[in-house]
Amino acid sequence: MLAVLAPGQGAQKPGMLTPWLELPGAESFFRWAGAIADADLLTLGTTGDAEAIRDTAVTQPLVVAMSLFVARELGGLPGPVAHSPQTGRDVVIAGHSVGELTAAALAGVLSVEAAIALTAVRGRAMARACGLTPTGMSAVLGADPDELEKALERHGLVAANLNGGGQVVVAGPLDGLAALKAEPPAKARVVPLSVAGAFHTSYMGPAREELEGLVGGLRPADPSRLLLSNADGAAVDSGAETLSRLVSQVTSPVHFDACLATLRELGVTAAIELPPAGALAGLAKREWKGADVEVLALAGPGDLDRARALIDAARGRPEAEHQPDWRVVVSPVRGTVSPADVPEGTHLPAGTPLGCVRSRREEVKVSAGYDGVLAEWLVQDGDLVDAGDPLARLYPEVPA
Repeated sequence: MLAVLAPGQGAQKPGMLTPWLELPGAESFFRWAGAIADADLLTLGTTGDAEAIRDTAVTQPLVVAMSLFVARELGGLPGPVAHSPQTGRDVVIAGHSVGELTAAALAGVLSVEAAIALTAVRGRAMARACGLTPTGMSAVLGADPDELEKALERHGLVAANLNGGGQVVVAGPLDGLAALKAEPPAKARVVPLSVAGAFHTSYMGPAREELEGLVGGLRPADPSRLLLSNADGAAVDSGAETLSRLVSQVTSPVHFDACLATLRELGVTAAIELPPAGALAGLAKREWKGADVEVLALAGPGDLDRARALIDAARGRPEAEHQPDWRVVVSPVRGTVSPADVPEGTHLPAGTPLGCVRSRREEVKVSAGYDGVLAEWLVQDGDLVDAGDPLARLYPEVPA
């Protein structure tokens, strides 16, 4: 089975569009994408320096537009595809952070235009949120998980990206990040990242609220390819749920390690990382070390033929299904949670009420999205939760 990986912010490099402009239609595509995003993506991607393409407001649509253009060049991507258990789905798709908008377009949930436009709004909203409080992010490599957790608590930081391959990206106030670098956990290396703020944390709350106020105008389709979510690594089966997770992930941790674990469980035999490529391919190679998986980072037009060959080899295989060992019920909004009086170990049919979350504006009901067994409550009555925070863990029913 073939995986397609869509990178997020931080993968960009000065001049990264230049080699791709030799392809027919490239220049007009990026002018068109720039018009949708209200940003000169063509200039930024060719002559923009490192500081210019660090700007969250423009970096996010630049990365997404680049991935979508190259996906189009591969043939068969992006957009919805007809499939059945007989003809199969040709790929499984996972994006990292803003790359989840690329993934949503590749799976047919959003049009290319909607994905670029929503990315641009997201980038501008997150840039404004970054300007409210001086925050940042650092990659931590090789840390013992327990020691890292204690260090983060000591310095007022949180784990924002659990990337797999021994890498965790932490976020929070700049003084806390500086203290962590000065006094890292044993055997760990702390690398400050060139980003504008603490993404995927509560500091991005204003951006999430801004997105919540406009996504109701979109009409997402259900995924027509297997689409994995950063929230828990599980497959998402509805367009509405995909859109909800795209909004909540702005303030929720990225669990790309869970996506990599799911891909391995699915038996992926090859993976292609779309441009700007390199970071996710590196994580996948480290996480899947010892597995017989070809990982291709699309670094330039010279890699297109090999990528097309991998896609052609995947077509017509039986449809993959993801049956995870467990799934997580997440909060749909920010507020105070009131769990239902359901004991752990209870068998729950799909639709069973699991309580509610009360925000300042409304009370939102929470229910089980599928048949399963309530394995564990992860919250207590009165806990404050953010959109996307886990509420309960369920095990899917296994047919006898």
